[in-house]
This record gives sequence, C-alpha cells and structure tokens, in this order.
Amino acid sequence: MPDTPTFTSAAVAAPHRLAAASGRNVLIGGGNALEAMVAMAATIAVVYPHMNSIGGDAFWVVREPGGRVRAIEACGPAGSLATAARYREKGYDAIPFRGPEAALTVAGAVGGWALGLEYAKSLGGRLPLADLLADAISFAGDGCPVSASELRTVPNEAEALWAAPGFAETFGFDGKPPKDGDVRRNPKLADTLSQLASAGLEDFYQGDIAREIAADLERIGAPVTRADYQAFRAVAREPLQARLRHATVYNKAPPTQGMAALLILGIYERLGVTGAEGVRHHHGLIEATKRAFRIRDRVVTDFRELRHDPATFLTPEVFEREAAAIRMDRAAPFPMPAGDGDTVWMGAIDGSGLAVSYIQSVYWEWGSGCVLPQTGIVMQNRGASFSLDPASVNPLEPGRRPFHTLNPALAAFHDGRVMPYGAMGGDGQPQFQAQLYTRYADLGETIAQAVERPRWLLGRTWGSTSTSLKIESRFDPNIVEGLERLGHEVEEVGPYSDGLGHAGMLVKHPRDGRVEAVHDPRSDGGSEGV
Repeated sequence: MPDTPTFTSAAVAAPHRLAAASGRNVLIGGGNALEAMVAMAATIAVVYPHMNSIGGDAFWVVREPGGRVRAIEACGPAGSLATAARYREKGYDAIPFRGPEAALTVAGAVGGWALGLEYAKSLGGRLPLADLLADAISFAGDGCPVSASELRTVPNEAEALWAAPGFAETFGFDGKPPKDGDVRRNPKLADTLSQLASAGLEDFYQGDIAREIAADLERIGAPVTRADYQAFRAVAREPLQARLRHATVYNKAPPTQGMAALLILGIYERLGVTGAEGVRHHHGLIEATKRAFRIRDRVVTDFRELRHDPATFLTPEVFEREAAAIRMDRAAPFPMPAGDGDTVWMGAIDGSGLAVSYIQSVYWEWGSGCVLPQTGIVMQNRGASFSLDPASVNPLEPGRRPFHTLNPALAAFHDGRVMPYGAMGGDGQPQFQAQLYTRYADLGETIAQAVERPRWLLGRTWGSTSTSLKIESRFDPNIVEGLERLGHEVEEVGPYSDGLGHAGMLVKHPRDGRVEAVHDPRSDGGSEGV
C-alpha cells in the first residue's frame, strides 16, 4: 500500500519534482497558494515542454478559506486571420495539428498568471514576480535534464513535428531526439522570462515580448497578429458545481469539458452502486462517461456562444434521467469522436486553507511544434479542435475560443475537507477524475491509493487510433473478464501507462489543518510541503 505524504499545514503537487520544489519554496517564503502556483506554472513550462508551455493555455479553480470558489479562464481565441476560408483556400479539409497553420490561437496562460497574482494580492500575497519566476529562468538558462516522461513520449505526426519551424533546433540534440542524461538549455526562453520578471506579465500581450511574438508569428505564416495579443485578457468566471452525497464538486465552465466531469459523477451516484471496487463500479463509471460525453459534445463551446446553459444539465433530474438509460448488464455502443491532449495538472493548498486546482497545456505533445526564434516559446495547437464546418458546435471564427479538454477539479466535502484534484490526458481527464474521486470519497481509499491504483480510459489516447477500453495490466483479472462479458472491448496496456494520465490530489483536513498531497508515479513529480 503506497504511503500518503502528509504535511503540517501546506503542500503542493506537480508532475515534475522541480515544479513541486518551486511551489514549496514560495510557501516557505511566505507566499500563498496562488503565488506558489504561478511559480510552479513557470517552472513546469520549462522542465516539461512536451506537456505545456507559456505558449499555451491554462485554467484555474480556486477555493478561498471562507468557502467562495472562483475560476480563471486563460485561453486564447483564434487569431484575426484564422478563417475557414483561409484553410479551404490552402487546400485543407481540417485544421492541421502541426506547423504554423496549427498555431492559430493566442497563448492565454501568462494572462492567467497575471489575473491569478491580482487575486493573490487581494488575499494578502506579497512576493515579487521576479522571485516567482527565478527558478524557471534558471532552469531555462542554465539547463535542466530532459525528463523521463519526455524521453518516453512518442509524438503524433512526428515528421511534421520535427519539420515545424524551430522545433529541431530547440528540442533536438544534433538533430536527433534526446537521450537519457541530456541537458537542455533554452536561453531565449530564459531571456523572455527575465523580461517578464522585470517588465511585468502584461509585457507578454502589450510590450516588447508581444511585439517579438507577433513578428515571429508573421514570419512563419501563422494567422495571429499583434492586435490579437493586445486585445487578450484572462477572465474570471463562476465555476460549475454538482452537489453529491459526500461533497460539492466544482469544475470549469465552457469552453472546457468540466461539465462532463461533473456529469459522470452525478450519473454514477444515481446508479446506486455499492460495495468494494469491482466490475459494477467500473462498468457504472464507464457507462456514465458515455452518457456525459453525448451531452458534452452538443453543448460545450465558447462561453459567449453557448446555446444551452451548462448548469441545467447538472441537476438531480438530469442525473436520474441519464442513469436510467444505463444498463448494468450490458455495455452501450461506443465510439464517439475523441480528443487527444498533453497537459499538466498541479495543485496547491496553503496554511490559510486557500486551495488551487490548476491545469496548463499546449494540447498535443509540443503543441504545433513551432518555436518562435526571438522568444524561445513553443506555440500550442489548441485551435486544431475547431471545425471548418460552419454548422458545427465549435466552428472556426476569428476571436472565438476553441473547445478545451482541460478541466481542473476541486471538491469541498460536507465535513470540511477540501480537495483539489485532476489529471492530464485529453478526453481521459474527466474519466480519470471520476476514478480518483470515487475511490477516495465512495470506496474509502487513501489519496495515494486512488492515484497509484490501475486506471482505465475509454476511447483514444495519444499514439493510438483505437477506441477500445484501455486498461492497465495491473487490474484484477476478474474485473477485466467481467467487463469483457458485459460487452466492453478491452485492450490491455502497460502497468503504469502515461496514456492513462498523470494525476494528483491534495486534501486539507479541517480539524488539525494537515494536508495530504500526492502526484502520480506515472509522472516525474511528487508532492512537497511545510
């Protein structure tokens, strides 16, 4: 049984040990959880570049000590030159995943850092920005060993990735993929972070950094302009919520799939599954996932373009209706369209009880693959989730925000415990969250057990075109056989598969203030605390 790291009053969790250390240093230095998260987000963008970048997007769910929960949406819209006609004229039937035409949205993550630090100051935060970015600047300039996760990663469309402007020069070693022991430096990115530390984060959108980003995007032929960057602002939103038996669970509103994560939990709870972890438990979650994704796929789009109020789907009546459509003796048909995604989830809780659930991403591994030469930034390809069909739920339009798989979760238990949790993994994120939450809240497992135990994923994951039910090989054979008998198309994967997410959980206990915190053994990270 894995041990659960427990800390006196505050903790962080991240998929790379250096990011966790950055967060702990902030907490030790008197910073709050929001400040710790900005430091972690900066460090992880340097040391885990296959999963995220300051050229990507981010989302936050934050719970204040008094119980108020807020969310930050830091996702950039399609550029003003990114029209469906542009892609049709260039001969595309769909938006490409690699290269300049894939770099079609504004990078929003840094705007989220800025809004997060405004929030931090309103709650007493006082640390200088330069202190928060110092670790990231050092790792970019002095170098950092290439992570084991990056070495294991087999990218989609590898040839196109390596052909993307700047990719081979930045991420290759003599034109080849890295090997164990290689140390990567990105001096241009170090300079960019140093400029932000001295000039302020708004420089990314309004100042010298924005000018260099825009010039490089124009040079490589991407459809995003300086005016697009100048117009961008991260925004605060009310999170979605679902009241469950043990807790009220919060997640991010569209354009993320947060409603799907809440739907799975609400539908599953109405199935009335009891007993230990077994076939009925997993079958119920899998079937709830199918029902939730059907709703998600017709609802989730840019917040300003919603045709339906997501909150109307997170009611007891909808949970009951969807649960009633599930057969516990037979698997419903699958597949449906699936989305890939490479991402990082991180969490932080400080001594006051301020809790942060955070997710940052470039969509596919290394995003578009385009590295801007003046700034060292690798740009995301999140805009590839747009459709060129104007009648679709998420049509490409300049200024429109794309559909996001990213969704940070946070549970406020009725007994006072607070739990930020989440995982990377595209369409797998709400599925992994459901497995984490139910193992802890319903089955009574520790958070270390919930994260370490084998997981499953329904549908595609990166590097795979199959839409089977992927199950880690450590599962009890009786569970696997039982799921097969119910009609699930089971595909066994490795014992600790990157494709089944890098997850993390933190729990603060109200009676003594202690914090339990874990991150995934499938990642290169862990937890740190004070």
